[in-house]
Order: sequence, then C-alpha cells, then structure tokens
Amino acid sequence: MELELAGDELKSVLNRLRRAQGQISGVIRMIEEGRDCEDVVTQLAAASRALDRAGFAIIATGLQQCLTDVEKGAKSGESGDRMRARLEKLFLSLA
Repeated sequence: MELELAGDELKSVLNRLRRAQGQISGVIRMIEEGRDCEDVVTQLAAASRALDRAGFAIIATGLQQCLTDVEKGAKSGESGDRMRARLEKLFLSLA
C-alpha cells in the first residue's frame, strides 16, 4: 500500500514534522548546555505531540486509502478480516 498525500494534507504533515525536528534539535542543544530538567522535558513533550499529530494525520489519510484498498482487496480475494487486522495494526502502531 503506497501512501499518497496531496496538497494541504502534505503541507500540514510536513510542517508538523519540521516542527518536531526543530524541537528535537532544541532538546539536544538543551541537554548539551546542561539546561534545567523541567525545560528539557517540556520541550521533549512538545516534540512528541508534534510527531503524534503528524502520525495521526498520516494514518487518517492512510485509512481512507486503505478503505479503497479494502474494496480492491475484496475484489482480489483478500478477506475482510485480514484487511481489518492490517488497519488495526497500523492504527495501534501509534498508540
């Protein structure tokens, strides 16, 4: 299954990932500078949220595409249970 993000979806996901990348760089810098633990954890939590949001946006798009693939899979003989298991595994990978 190939993920296709278009237009605004792609821009939004890339912005979130770039934000997370900047926040992770900030965390590294803070640790190297010996910054306060609370500040480091706060910045790390922000990076984690940005990654989670990007992941959920990708999964939401992926689920739409998977539903289309389910229809194709059903036509090609793949069981609905197997497709459901694949979707569940994908979704839970971010849990």
